[in-house]
Amino acid sequence: MNDPHIWWYVTRSSAILAWILMTLAVVWGVLLSTRIFRKVDDPGHLQDLHRYLGGLSLIMVGVHIVSLMLDGWLHFTPLEALVPGQATYRTIPVALGIGAFYLLVVVYGSSLLRNRLPPRFWKGLHYANYGAVVLIGFHAGLAGTDVGRWWYFGVSTVILSLTAMTVIARIVMSATPTRTQPVLAPTVVLDRGPRTVDEPRQPAIEPPGTAAAVTTMVVAAAFDLAAGVRGIRLTTPAGAELPPWHPGAHLTLELPNGDTRQYSLCGDPADRRFYDIAVLREPRSRGGSQWIHDALRPGMAVRVWAPRNHFSLVPAAEYLFIAGGIGITPIRSMIESLPAKREWKLIYLGRSRSTMAYLPELLRDHPTRVYAYARDEHPDRLNVVDVVSRLGGEVYCCGPDSLIRDIESATPAGRFHCEHFEPVSRPPMIARPLRLSLARSGLELTVPDDRSVLEVLEENRVPVLASCRRGVCGSCEVRVFDGVPEHRDSVLGDEEKAELGIMFPCVSRAHGDHLVLDI
Repeated sequence: MNDPHIWWYVTRSSAILAWILMTLAVVWGVLLSTRIFRKVDDPGHLQDLHRYLGGLSLIMVGVHIVSLMLDGWLHFTPLEALVPGQATYRTIPVALGIGAFYLLVVVYGSSLLRNRLPPRFWKGLHYANYGAVVLIGFHAGLAGTDVGRWWYFGVSTVILSLTAMTVIARIVMSATPTRTQPVLAPTVVLDRGPRTVDEPRQPAIEPPGTAAAVTTMVVAAAFDLAAGVRGIRLTTPAGAELPPWHPGAHLTLELPNGDTRQYSLCGDPADRRFYDIAVLREPRSRGGSQWIHDALRPGMAVRVWAPRNHFSLVPAAEYLFIAGGIGITPIRSMIESLPAKREWKLIYLGRSRSTMAYLPELLRDHPTRVYAYARDEHPDRLNVVDVVSRLGGEVYCCGPDSLIRDIESATPAGRFHCEHFEPVSRPPMIARPLRLSLARSGLELTVPDDRSVLEVLEENRVPVLASCRRGVCGSCEVRVFDGVPEHRDSVLGDEEKAELGIMFPCVSRAHGDHLVLDI
């Protein structure tokens, strides 16, 4: 360390490493946001790598700043190295580098506090990464002492090319909002579709361009999982490998009796030979669950829509799963997808152990992680609020609304993820006539104040898939080009629907008198 040039070498190498690591962190973050890693059942380690790259780049920038102050040739003072505009050496380029450093600190600090920040605020801070990349690019090109050397030219060309491609990819994705498994997403109802005996059955209408997503599958097995719970295993007629799906996804089944229902996939996402669902016999069934229990048999053919997901598992170091009754179905697939070393706990509540599907195998395979609470064994109600307050991790809850409300009230903002069985209660809506413009077909329609948007679309034979008609299943999702929807559904958070530019016309309307839909 006595070599007077040592800090000059440290300064140069740390600067290049910081630039490379930061570019890789940004590129990796964009790849994660495109969800191309969704074939990996639990991408937690991929998210960790993104954070590690960002943290290492910040450390290298810190080394670079310290070495500037120790370099005997430059003689940077702490004021010059940390305050923009104070350096006498290439004042503006150095100021750009200092500004990039502070942006990195903000971005990485917001990542550490992500669970405590509102999602949209965190996302806005995270976009500062792009500003840091731009500032560092100018800083490196204007302040670097190696500019002009062949190796520096090669490294900078690769880095700048990656940065440009990343920015273009981000712009393209932002301009084309597609369905990418939103994070905070309530869905999937068991036995949906409010329909009285005298109400005409509405046909399942295929949305444009989705015919390939529908296939005919065969019931390979039907068996009892618990008292009142029927397990159904579906395969292709030829036994071919099925498309991939991810924890929290659900299938839409068009049953032979004409009903269309959604059921959570509850098997192992890594096993692509079949799809498993579990169906609770509902005493007040509207036709779906009773028909499956009484009439669906092995060998029968069923039309199935490809898996969709509004209840995705976000990467995390630790999870707390809470399932009430049949709410275990999406939770089980999440548990099956986790690596063996991932930390998680399951609180499983039910009327009795005999009615709790998958309980024996969960207790057998994970005796230290699963806590079963059957009401017929305990005189007092479990204080789930106290349990949640004592345990950490991302909280995933599926079950009755009363359970969901209790868990949500005890969970810090940003950590709570749920899936509803019933529509969320909202204040009464004052319905007004509404004009609809359909961008693809050119139709102009009027929605009377006593009809839903979905009903008017179906009356005019506009192709929209629909099932529950209560704003729970998410089947009727449409994109909104113009106008402000008044969201009345329980599928996603209102902020997320606004970000995706979508609405669910079975229950939602508009805050104004006009909507333009992508139909």
